[in-house]
Amino acid sequence: MSNQAVTLTAVTTKSGDDGILVATMNLPGRPMNVVGDELMAGIQTAVDQLADPAVKGLILTSGKADFCAGGDLDRMSKWTTPQEPFEASMAMKRVLRKMELQGKPVVAAINGHALGGGLEIALACHARIAIDDPRLKIGQPEVKLGLLPGGGGTQRLPRLLGIQQGLQICAEGNDMSPAKARQIGLLADTAKDRDDLIAKAKAWIAANPKAQQPWDNPKFKWPGGDSRSEGGKQLWAIAPSIANAKSFGNYPAVQHIMSAVFEGGLLDFDAACEVESRYFAACVTSQASKNMINTLWYQLNAIKKGASRPKGPAAGKVGKLGILGAGMMGGGIAYVSARAGIDVMLLDTTQEAADKGKAYSQGLLDKAIQKGRSTPEKRDALLSRIKPTTRYDDLKGCDLIIEAVFEDRAVKADVTKQAEARLESDAVFASNTSTLPITGLAAASVRPANFIGLHFFSPVDKMPLVEIIVGKQTSDETLARGFDYVLQIGKTPIVVNDSRGFYTSRVFATYISEGIAMLKEGVHPRAIEQAGLQAGMPMPPLALQDEVSLSLSMHVREQTKKDLAAEGKTYVDHPAESVTRQLVEIGRIGKKAGKGFYDWGIGPDGKGKQLWPELTKMYPPKPEQPSQQELIDRLMFAQVNEAARCYEENVVRSVADANIGSIFGWGFAPFQGGALQFINAYGPGRFVERARQLAKQYGARFEPAALVVKMAAEGRSFAE
Repeated sequence: MSNQAVTLTAVTTKSGDDGILVATMNLPGRPMNVVGDELMAGIQTAVDQLADPAVKGLILTSGKADFCAGGDLDRMSKWTTPQEPFEASMAMKRVLRKMELQGKPVVAAINGHALGGGLEIALACHARIAIDDPRLKIGQPEVKLGLLPGGGGTQRLPRLLGIQQGLQICAEGNDMSPAKARQIGLLADTAKDRDDLIAKAKAWIAANPKAQQPWDNPKFKWPGGDSRSEGGKQLWAIAPSIANAKSFGNYPAVQHIMSAVFEGGLLDFDAACEVESRYFAACVTSQASKNMINTLWYQLNAIKKGASRPKGPAAGKVGKLGILGAGMMGGGIAYVSARAGIDVMLLDTTQEAADKGKAYSQGLLDKAIQKGRSTPEKRDALLSRIKPTTRYDDLKGCDLIIEAVFEDRAVKADVTKQAEARLESDAVFASNTSTLPITGLAAASVRPANFIGLHFFSPVDKMPLVEIIVGKQTSDETLARGFDYVLQIGKTPIVVNDSRGFYTSRVFATYISEGIAMLKEGVHPRAIEQAGLQAGMPMPPLALQDEVSLSLSMHVREQTKKDLAAEGKTYVDHPAESVTRQLVEIGRIGKKAGKGFYDWGIGPDGKGKQLWPELTKMYPPKPEQPSQQELIDRLMFAQVNEAARCYEENVVRSVADANIGSIFGWGFAPFQGGALQFINAYGPGRFVERARQLAKQYGARFEPAALVVKMAAEGRSFAE
């Protein structure tokens, strides 16, 4: 055979003297290969060349850094009827079905991430081999955008790995490393580099000249049994209830994935694939999917590409970071910064406290080693970047200082002055405060233009968001440097203007406060907590208040009262405040004390919790309880309305920042697409009407934001 290369629209094929065709996916004009008509046409053409008697097999690989990133969301967002996604899904399957039925072996040589539709293409190959790089991701993440695998993933995975394993991969959406994928049988082998990858793929083809998919063998038996088997019956007896206990029916994709897998387990492969396409169409056209794709794909990517960053200043990186305060927040910031390759000076008042802050990183790394996610060498390299100290002189040469001390103005002012005395004139000083206005804190600085807020969330190693707060004198250069640092450490930045509580703390507080107000009114605490979970929040309001600490909330409120009084402004009490005060007065200050709205440390392992039995005696439930939907509306409208006010007041600068900040910052129900997207989907007109009903019954805090009233009158919604 010749070595002549045949260039196609999206796939280049090259045949060698060994009779093996190598097809390289390289979609023009795209940074990554995505599934669409162009890519599938290229694969179709490559597959057609297998008809040549001289061709012994096909290797499918990628000319880009990744194998294939999945479906083309730009294309999906334009679909308006169920017929469009159904037909697109079936068209992809026709190509893949031809590939696996043409009678010659096809191997997927996975050189980078194979996700979503990319993995589905690989699953239609007779074998999969991947480079053994732990950073390489393999998985079906579609559910995280409200979708399901529409290229046969819900049918091939269960037939290859068993129903339970296949269902888990599709319904949870988590990715896995090549080592894990090989362990469970998803990969035939792994390779050390690209050359080894192609060599092993060729060897597999030579060893399997008449390769066939398991499900195309007349003697095929499902691993662990199909949906009719005893194992299948047991799984399907409990799987829906387990899923609903986590999702409360808020994520249609989860239900559709289970239905596709279950029904597929009763049908032949081709009929099952058609069933999957119908459920795929139902997902694509659902409101939850539209919400999630709009926010968690388009808006999130816009933020990561710098939509909220000043355009003028050049990009930069932090080489040396100083952290003031080695508590849990300071220790967490030190860890994520050192992980990004930054040298960290971790300063506290005593060496013991500073050492304890570094030990936080060691604890995280030791756990990672135990789970096989890291090595002692990587741990030691990271720890060597963190220097615990009590000497302010060690801050010399720092590009950035982050203050993470107690929420007290005097303490913050003192450490600001001491640190700034050691810094170069262009160094940036940031406060990790969650509520105190940055402009006020910057009064202690001799360089307020270089002063900014970087509000991290706890635990820092897990929470993806950093809220960047711009004071009145903060320069664009300082904002750009703060933004670049947040991206450098792998976090998502949102930018907000200075205000009491900023954006996230201010809106987050409304969720907790509304739950407590319900308790005061005589709503049963269990109903309150259940409503929070049914609404899609990660934690119910009373339990969350215990986690945050009732005493801390009291401290913040008292500080706010003093500040407003000093400004000549009136503080408006929230109905929840008297409840918080009563519990604090009897020592029930939250989880850290083992008692708040809940009793903590319950059960044999000491990790359980239960609502405090006396709570219903202090606040007796009224005989007639409101509906769960009424409670859900109150919890959601309280947050959403406050978010709209923040946008109206220019506290939060963009719709994208408001939506991403709500989901990543305090866990606002992801299926809603964020706080402002909630209003878009609900409809501004309907929202205003419902908000006014709630205001009439429960108080002025529910009066719709003036901006939403205006939008409703003009027939428009929140848009970038």
